[in-house]
Amino acid sequence: MHVYLYQVGSGGRPLLDELHSERMRPVEIGPQFFNGDLRLLNRAGHDSHAFLLSAGPDLIDQITRLRRAGCGHPILVLRDRADPENATRALDAGADDDIVTPVRALELKARINAVLRRAHGHAADSVSVGEVKAFFDGRDPEVSGHRVKLSRREHMIFQQLVLNVRRVVSKAAIYDAVYGMSDEQPFDKVIDVYICKIRKKLGQAAVSGHQYIETVHGRGYKLDAAETEMRPVAAAG
Repeated sequence: MHVYLYQVGSGGRPLLDELHSERMRPVEIGPQFFNGDLRLLNRAGHDSHAFLLSAGPDLIDQITRLRRAGCGHPILVLRDRADPENATRALDAGADDDIVTPVRALELKARINAVLRRAHGHAADSVSVGEVKAFFDGRDPEVSGHRVKLSRREHMIFQQLVLNVRRVVSKAAIYDAVYGMSDEQPFDKVIDVYICKIRKKLGQAAVSGHQYIETVHGRGYKLDAAETEMRPVAAAG
């Protein structure tokens, strides 16, 4: 999971270490970030990147700029003490959550995932597609009742398909969601390789043998059930 991290003052190393411990990938930003063209953040695949903003004198302006640029990213405010009045102002400006630190990265991850799944129309913490039960909190999926182990990178890619279940996700959107904030930019074919690996794992675990990830040529990929699983059973008689 990628996060943009804005911190006021020094002493932010413990939070960075905490985020890394939960396999979150923080990118530190400064005040100049909010003076750029924030509309670029609206590219497909970037909406799953979250903002962790340290409370400071420019907080409301920062939130307002993001929302006015059309950014739908999760925005979580971090403050060092309870401040109901200013927390209310931040939430009214467009923040999704306001949290008093210190806070564990595991909780931050859960709060970000909750915002993301609701933004994509999912109320529960999991979604079932045929024999596949996929979770939004980073747990490995279950296929035909058995856990299927995914690598960290496979998780990141699979999560994009799960958030957009039964909808086509372009390869470019998946690439940006997984690698868009990385210093290392591999060839886009790497997505095809990972998709093949995930598809194989799902198919091997499924009793039906269905691989569940469909390639929609010229458009991208889609997580969906087999047609026979979606077809209604005819009434007897």
